[in-house]
Amino acid sequence: MNTFDLSPLYRTAIGFDRLADMLTNASRVDSNGYPPYNVESLGEDRYRITMAVAGFSEDEIDITSEQNTLTISGNKNEERASSDDREFLYRGIATRSFERRFQLADHVKVDGASLQNGLLHIDMVRELPERMKPRKIEIDSGRLLEGEQKEKSRAA
Repeated sequence: MNTFDLSPLYRTAIGFDRLADMLTNASRVDSNGYPPYNVESLGEDRYRITMAVAGFSEDEIDITSEQNTLTISGNKNEERASSDDREFLYRGIATRSFERRFQLADHVKVDGASLQNGLLHIDMVRELPERMKPRKIEIDSGRLLEGEQKEKSRAA
């Protein structure tokens, strides 16, 4: 795997350390594929993460959005699992705890979450502040003429 030396970026650019950290984190391979998940685009500014969390109930899953990081963790209730008198011949449904982190782009907010048929759906939306949205600038040719006349009167 190639590694990148980002130290020149730190020396010459101010405020790009978050970008460099994201590049460094993206190069790390997550060897643990549990639980599997999908990331979907539902439209221009809507997204959904769907995660397979079979065997987990709503009270065993914690979803936290802090700054630009979305953290999803699941902790199985060990007391309930140990109190069962069941004997498994084969256990293929994982019941181990997990934690997944996702980096969110600026202005992406979690809109809601639901758990249906063992699938956790987390809906997100990108909401740009009004000051960042593109706006149309009207051309006023009258202002330019008034400004030119003032300049001519000052010069005279």
